[in-house]
Amino acid sequence: MNEQADIRQDARPFQTPVLHMGLTQVVTSFGGFFASCAAMYILSGVSYWLALAIAPLAAGFLVRVFIIQHDCGHASFFRGRSANNILGFACSLLTLTPYASWRRQHAGHHGIWNDLDRRLSGADIYSSCLTLAEYQALNPLRRWWFRTTRHPFMFNFLIPPFVFLGLFRVPFDTPTTWRRERRAVHVTNVALLVMFGGLGLLLGFGEVAMVQLPITVLASIIGVWLFSVQHRGETTTWARHAEWNPVSAALQGSTYLRLPAILQWFTGNIGYHHIHHLNPRVPNYRLQECHEALPALRALPTLSFWKGLRAMRFILWDEDRGRMVTFRQARARVTGS
Repeated sequence: MNEQADIRQDARPFQTPVLHMGLTQVVTSFGGFFASCAAMYILSGVSYWLALAIAPLAAGFLVRVFIIQHDCGHASFFRGRSANNILGFACSLLTLTPYASWRRQHAGHHGIWNDLDRRLSGADIYSSCLTLAEYQALNPLRRWWFRTTRHPFMFNFLIPPFVFLGLFRVPFDTPTTWRRERRAVHVTNVALLVMFGGLGLLLGFGEVAMVQLPITVLASIIGVWLFSVQHRGETTTWARHAEWNPVSAALQGSTYLRLPAILQWFTGNIGYHHIHHLNPRVPNYRLQECHEALPALRALPTLSFWKGLRAMRFILWDEDRGRMVTFRQARARVTGS
């Protein structure tokens, strides 16, 4: 336990924001996003297919903007809380993610992640799981529904755009007692209506939809994959509440996703997710620095980009064997093969 406390203590110096690094990230992220969107609008007058070729680049910048919003939600991007909240709200107008509501829901994720006895609290809709025994106890229809909605194509390609474009427009999972957060959802919607309404009047609503929708769809798919895969994989562990503690939840319950340098840049270093869970106050632009400075963190297993793609298949927690398993492995356990 002392060793775990030492790891958290060793990470504390890296939670101090660095103003010039934060401002640089804001300029490159927002600037890159606006520039790539402008290029798409210009190219769409020549060829929509040429414009569409720029969409992955714009989506990459949008993911980077979301990482900034994520840090602002943890009050880690800047020193001042007000500065974090103002920037976080500005990011939300591009990511379509209500800042105040998402911030509070995400804080709940950090409090319950990989705790088997608290995973169904409603704080986290995208990184929970069933145990193998719970899955096997479902009736055939519910088992089919669970398997269908967790299929990689459904889970990572169809549902994410629906969440960002549809579900985030209403306080669908925000408790009625969270009055401020529920109100903030509607304020965000009004701001989006004004922003996109003005853009539509200026450029044409069809033109705006043809440019912004592909970017949002791609960014939502990338973002959800990043979030979910870093809480999955064969080495990810879950624990009952009596054995749960925040350090093991960070280091064994989330992953170090080692990405190529260009993807690491666009994803705001969020591949160092084990460090983020260890200390959410470390800003994304200092995660790599923290990782390289602490040998105990470098010794942890890593998940490569290609292993990360395969990790989407690990859905169920096998309590008997203490590991994540796929649906195919679950069927093998039933048949004894």
